[in-house]
Amino acid sequence: MENWLSLKRRNLLKLTGIAAVAGLTGGCDAVGSLFGRMFAMPPRETNYFTENKKFYVVNYSDSPFNVSRELRQDEWRLSVKGEVKKPLSLGWRELLNRNNFEQISTLMCIDTLPGGDSLGNARWRGISLKKLLQEAEIDEETTRDIVFRGADAYDDSIPLTRAMQDDVMLAFLMNGEKLPKEHGFPLRLLVPGLYGIKNVKWIVEIEAYAGDYRGYWQRKGWTDDATIKTFSRIDSPGHYQTLRGPEQRFRGIAFGGPHSISRVEISLDATRTWDSCEIETPMSPYSWVIWNYTWRPSKRGKYQVAVRAIDSKGQPQIAELIRPQPAGSSGLHTIVADVESL
Repeated sequence: MENWLSLKRRNLLKLTGIAAVAGLTGGCDAVGSLFGRMFAMPPRETNYFTENKKFYVVNYSDSPFNVSRELRQDEWRLSVKGEVKKPLSLGWRELLNRNNFEQISTLMCIDTLPGGDSLGNARWRGISLKKLLQEAEIDEETTRDIVFRGADAYDDSIPLTRAMQDDVMLAFLMNGEKLPKEHGFPLRLLVPGLYGIKNVKWIVEIEAYAGDYRGYWQRKGWTDDATIKTFSRIDSPGHYQTLRGPEQRFRGIAFGGPHSISRVEISLDATRTWDSCEIETPMSPYSWVIWNYTWRPSKRGKYQVAVRAIDSKGQPQIAELIRPQPAGSSGLHTIVADVESL
């Protein structure tokens, strides 16, 4: 570990810089949580599904909408308008009576930093956006974007080409329960592979738009593409956790956004060399994967441990530390494993 002090100082400077910009965005993983990761942190549980009560929640700061109040389902209606021949208006009962499907998908906040917590995996049930637009007889010649507006006055859009893919869902159930109000009851958008800013909650209006629509965050300079960057995280052991015994187990998650994960690798020598990890078979191509690695340290001491993922297209995770704004952060999650005794 002859380069330990220089590595520690260099990484501290990098993390300090990205923490500062995270604080400016005020997003999911802001300054407090990231600075905490520079010091001892306990291990995290690694489960394939995220409980609804533990699923991250982010709402935009300008919202006049109070999620603590109830949206009355008997008064709620969804309108479909714009470049359509047959505008639609659906109530809650009509929504439930439509054909629906189930999908396992991971959602991730665009402000999530390396090692961050603002992502979760759930089992969703809802209706097909494609079929709804087809029923409204959308004009595919004139429509460019599909716009979604929420009861909180938030708005965003996705391209028509993405909206017409079979995996795009208007969800009303989450992990077998009615969509919790903080997650968008009665209806939210679910677009696998796109950051949470595109997955509009509390939807009351869908518009087929003949142009390039700029949503709330795009009007503030954030990306309109919002494709999730490949992400991986070490959940256990914790950062600076004291390790004892001849064998140690590392465990965490990896997520490829629009692509599945083909490989996860771990480094125990500050990214100089890499070993392959075991990947547990996921239940969906749209979800994260859980990875495991068994390690037998050769000697006591502190080890700088990093993880990286490679997606199904063969593209490796971006190692460079990049701030979240405007298109999502990147960088490898790194912890210190402190081996006290073998």
